[in-house]
Amino acid sequence: MNLGKIIFWSITVGLGGFLFGFDTAVISGGEQAIQELWGLSDGQVGQMVAMALYGTVIGALLGGIPVEKIGRKNTLFWIAILYLISAVGSALAPNLGALMAFRFLGGLGVGASSVAAPIYISEIAPKHLRGRLTALFQFNIVLGILIAYSTNYFIGTESPVAWRWMLGAEALPAILFVILILRVPKSPRWLVVKKGDLIEAKRVLQMIDPTSAESALASIKTTDHTGKSGLSYFLSGRFNFPILLAFLFAFFNQLSGINAVIYYAPRIFEMTGMGASTALLSTAGIGVVNLIFTMIGLALIDNFGRKQLMYIGSIGYIISLSVVAAAFLTETTGGAIVPIGLFVFIASHAIGQGACIWVFISEIFPNEVRGYGMSFGSGTHWVFAALIAGIFPFFSGKFGGGIIFAFFAVMMVFQLLFVWKLMPETKGVSLEELEEKLMG
Repeated sequence: MNLGKIIFWSITVGLGGFLFGFDTAVISGGEQAIQELWGLSDGQVGQMVAMALYGTVIGALLGGIPVEKIGRKNTLFWIAILYLISAVGSALAPNLGALMAFRFLGGLGVGASSVAAPIYISEIAPKHLRGRLTALFQFNIVLGILIAYSTNYFIGTESPVAWRWMLGAEALPAILFVILILRVPKSPRWLVVKKGDLIEAKRVLQMIDPTSAESALASIKTTDHTGKSGLSYFLSGRFNFPILLAFLFAFFNQLSGINAVIYYAPRIFEMTGMGASTALLSTAGIGVVNLIFTMIGLALIDNFGRKQLMYIGSIGYIISLSVVAAAFLTETTGGAIVPIGLFVFIASHAIGQGACIWVFISEIFPNEVRGYGMSFGSGTHWVFAALIAGIFPFFSGKFGGGIIFAFFAVMMVFQLLFVWKLMPETKGVSLEELEEKLMG
């Protein structure tokens, strides 16, 4: 097995995740300065932040179309171009309308990358490493978040144009992504199922592992294909169980409140009485915790399995969110209670939902409709992310943090029940075997 090439391709595609994370988190350092610059209300700030998420929703919901039609690799190239245009445009935006438009373009890239990148990695990875390699996408997301938080801190808030430097910094990794994505091959499963190109598929499989290329190609070819594909086939009712799994997994991911914390971490810390500089530094601490526990989740996902990590994460969610909610409700937010609670919350997310979501959703759909399935799961994730990011400033300003974090804690009790009753284990099984298992 040519593990070096597989890892290089996975890391390269994972750069889409790095830009995903950077684009998601970088606005947290500048949203208050932008609010002051243009005299925005809390509701307007919420919509400005959520504009990227609206683009993300569309990018995710429609991302399955280019992923299936032009392929995983070509889709990733155009995603890289969107990131680059968004970064430069956001940094130079002359007014709120322009800023929102360029953030919308970046959101399209985020949404589409959350479809294309996990699918690509899952389709080139050997089954015993699929969880770990696909989770590299999530690792890159949290690395991007950490770098965004760190660059925001070092740029600081003293300059009135600091937020422009924060948003423009994304252009450098976007350029690197454009260059490197040209060096990865096309997905062998896409080549067989969508293009019927057995010769090129075999060439890619030989690059992955010459000793198993023939058997891998035979396995892909002999999967029980019906000859049908497309969105209407995906919605025919045949795939209702994996659709339900993808919906609930993505739904609970966002009803934990993770994107509210990622987008508004400085605001949440300032609600406890911290100064702006201390809040930014604490936010960088969230990025560090996220990265460390994502690495732990990445190391464990192919040994413990997806379901066990979700048990750990769900219990951690419930405890940490309850502590934060109680601190706000009892007005005991001074000291380290809220920061520690949020750090435990981030650790729970990183080792559970964070490590598993893109892996799990990319695994549970058959080859014929994997792009549409991933698009559905990712789209669900981003619809709820946009809703929560859009309304969080209003509800936090009106009700405070206690009610909001208590609601998130209750939702995580329901997630625990979902993991217990419905979620199947997918570790160590080939994608074709999983298709037989889940589809009967």
